[in-house]
Amino acid sequence: MPSVMIRRGEDGKLLFYVAKKDLEESILSVETDTDDAWGGEVTLHGGTKYFIEPISPKPTFPTTLRFKRV
Repeated sequence: MPSVMIRRGEDGKLLFYVAKKDLEESILSVETDTDDAWGGEVTLHGGTKYFIEPISPKPTFPTTLRFKRV
């Protein structure tokens, strides 16, 4: 389970960064993205999918979270 930093890019989109892989991609979709919860299956621009149990309440970004690769 890699530690992933999620932050907002200059265009306002969420960016997904894995330091060990030097991977940074924009997030295309998040399964649960409400004011009350955030998480589930996350799809990146390159098609890779990761999973995190939904977090309640929605975290503020930037933040570092632990994801599983789907």
